[in-house]
Amino acid sequence: MNKRTSSDSPLNLAYLIATQIALIVGASPSANARERFNPAHLETGAGGLATSDLSAFEEHGGQQPGRYRVDIYINDSKVDTRDVEFRIQQNPQGQSTLQPCLSLNDLASWGVMIQRYPTLGQPDASCARLSAIPQASADFRFSHQQLLLSFPQSSLTNAARGWVDPARWDDGIPAALVNYSVSGANNRDKKGGGGNAQYINLRPGLNIGPWRLRNYTTWNRNSQNGESGTSTKWDTVYTYAQRDIRTLKSRLTLGDSTTPSDIFDSIPFRGGQLASDDDMLPESLRGYAPVVRGIARTHAQVTIRQNGYIIYQTYVSPGSFEITDMYPTGGSGDLFVTIKESDSSEQFLVVPYASVPVLQREGRLKYTMTTGVYRAYDNGIDRAPLAAGTAIYGLPAGYTVYGGGQFSNRYQALALGIGKNLGPIGALSTDITQAWSQQKDRPREEGQSWRIRYSKNLVQTGTNFTFAGYRYATSGYWDMQDVLNTWRDGRRYVMPERRRNRAELTVSQNLFQIPGNLALSAIVEDYWGTRKRMESYSASYNGSYKGISFGLSYSYNIHSAEHYGQRSGRTYDRDGLFALTMSIPLEKLFGGHPTYASYMMNTSKQGNTTQNLSLGGTLLTDNNLSWSVMQGYGSQGQGSNSGINADWRASYAETLIGYARDRYSERVNYGLQGGIVAHRNGLTFSQPLGETMALIAAPGAQNVAVLGQSGVKTDRFGYTVVPYLSPYRKNDLTLNTETLADDAELALATQTVIPTRGALVKASYETSLGKRVLMTLRKRHGASVPFGAMVIDPASPTPKSFIVGDGGQVYLTGLKDAGQLEVSWSHDPDGRCRVNYSLTQSASGIINLYAQCL
Repeated sequence: MNKRTSSDSPLNLAYLIATQIALIVGASPSANARERFNPAHLETGAGGLATSDLSAFEEHGGQQPGRYRVDIYINDSKVDTRDVEFRIQQNPQGQSTLQPCLSLNDLASWGVMIQRYPTLGQPDASCARLSAIPQASADFRFSHQQLLLSFPQSSLTNAARGWVDPARWDDGIPAALVNYSVSGANNRDKKGGGGNAQYINLRPGLNIGPWRLRNYTTWNRNSQNGESGTSTKWDTVYTYAQRDIRTLKSRLTLGDSTTPSDIFDSIPFRGGQLASDDDMLPESLRGYAPVVRGIARTHAQVTIRQNGYIIYQTYVSPGSFEITDMYPTGGSGDLFVTIKESDSSEQFLVVPYASVPVLQREGRLKYTMTTGVYRAYDNGIDRAPLAAGTAIYGLPAGYTVYGGGQFSNRYQALALGIGKNLGPIGALSTDITQAWSQQKDRPREEGQSWRIRYSKNLVQTGTNFTFAGYRYATSGYWDMQDVLNTWRDGRRYVMPERRRNRAELTVSQNLFQIPGNLALSAIVEDYWGTRKRMESYSASYNGSYKGISFGLSYSYNIHSAEHYGQRSGRTYDRDGLFALTMSIPLEKLFGGHPTYASYMMNTSKQGNTTQNLSLGGTLLTDNNLSWSVMQGYGSQGQGSNSGINADWRASYAETLIGYARDRYSERVNYGLQGGIVAHRNGLTFSQPLGETMALIAAPGAQNVAVLGQSGVKTDRFGYTVVPYLSPYRKNDLTLNTETLADDAELALATQTVIPTRGALVKASYETSLGKRVLMTLRKRHGASVPFGAMVIDPASPTPKSFIVGDGGQVYLTGLKDAGQLEVSWSHDPDGRCRVNYSLTQSASGIINLYAQCL
């Protein structure tokens, strides 16, 4: 008969086992002979009885061979987490140790140059011979579940920091998915009028292998009280198929898309496009950073600082070296390089650094090739055939050259430019575009456009200076979209305005004595054939003090246009706006939940002033309920206004509701948005889907939260969707084990996925459903089952073994209400027995159970 009790706090059996093993291996070994521990000493009070075969534990750090989930490190850098088979092998000192069984493909994916070592093994060999690589070693740290691999640097590829082997990129699982957003509002004015509005946004998609099919469709409905008729409209924004081309580090798009805006203004098209994708590069190779070159006399440490921060550190061999994998830091600021030799002497270098958006690293080619037809916003505009291409290439010495072309039967343009990192004086790029155009019912024209961009960061004063100037030197220059929009059906079209000059200036200044940032900006535009002019100036200051954030801003705008058909440039809009904002944290008053009280005031040159006071924050365990209440007042007859809003990010959708009123009307608005994913295991509802996603699969483990994902929990089948992942990067997905039910266990709480763009990758978690039991095992004559005995549950879907600790105690998970266990502690017939058990169905938590092994 089994005796059982219930316990709310689990016994850390692993600690007990580790303590016993420490007693076994803790004594210092003899210099001339290997000491052996007699396991019979563990069976105190039971002399003469059988003991477990613990030979595997007699070596320092010894463990049973088998498969273990481990974090894999190469030269102290984590490269992977996976199940690895460990086998007992003899090391050069004649000791038996657990060594990993790693394939040649495994080593190659981690950057080991296997072709240099033909004796590593045959390509189809299950385990590579690590001893074939001089000075290579493997150390299995069982207590940390870590496999530490050490290889000489000469055996590894010179991979950039953050590099992930493309062979590990995951295209995901086949799936159908849809993003939906439903919103609406009921309006009522004080005169008895009003109306209703509804909007639906649908973004269905299909994933098959590397292909992504996407669509964007909207529906809009408006009705007004007291008016006959209701307007309803369906629109398709885009439809396209897309996949990556790994060998080219590029992306192929077929269908509706837009051209990039690096050199020309973006153009919507329907057709095909092949474009390089920077996301496929390691983060350390994206953007612009200069090549750092130097010479080391000895084995040296190289440290690079920018603006006082260490941004890079590595170790180099004697001789010349190049550093090409620095992460882009943005802006500018000279790089200070320190080469510390092995004799502690130091060399110092200064590498000037500044950047503008077009600059590329040395040797980097960024390109696009597009062909198709013009996709206008208006169906009445002709779908003219077009082609376009751009290329940007990084040269030595901080130069970048770029150019491109746009071609149609009604428009042609060629562009050529150059950029340069000028070091101490900043970064500069300049280009020229020559265009030939034919507008409808107008003579053919041609013109040129010049552009210059400049950026400089003054580190000593904390000033960042950016200038971009556009000058359309001739009146015959037009953009491609302006020209193609004139070719439409018989309806009258509006002639586009031709910008002649446009200048932009942005200056930001860090205030070191007073915490905060000061920003100034100016934009000035004028046009050909008219005295119309646009000017916009702004100044702002934002700072914080003891958690209180505040801001001041002022903007001044001038707009002018032709007046009554006369090109006088008469001003029709001239206004200035001053704004003050302040936010005070109030978490301590709301149980630690982020909560803020905010005040905003703005006033215009005409004296129109509005003020708003609001209180808002988040609630619930995951802070997935956002709320706010607001009260405001406006001058010049606007009167008071108020509003309240709530937004709940649940596991299966996001809902929002709000109410607002002022002296003229009141409105109730509502919304529901989320995602639906259909996969081979069923249908999963989720929060709104991003571009790249993961399907969490923990069958049977319901209502389990995902760490770092507000409101994301598994459904009753154990599935959920993590809506946002970074493509071509390692993404760690961790389930919160504290939210597991009493009858659920996870073999591993974290999985790492590396998705391609747009993929739905599956992260599978091995779950064990059943009771958790701390069982004390007694043999037929009442003695405890020996320490180290193995317990197997043959009814488990995946075979699992458990180790008996001191006093015959073993911690078991995933047990059914009744069943049989197999126990073994030696190869002798008398070293085995079976346990029949029966559990109370209503028992929860960890059950203490005494059972006899027969």
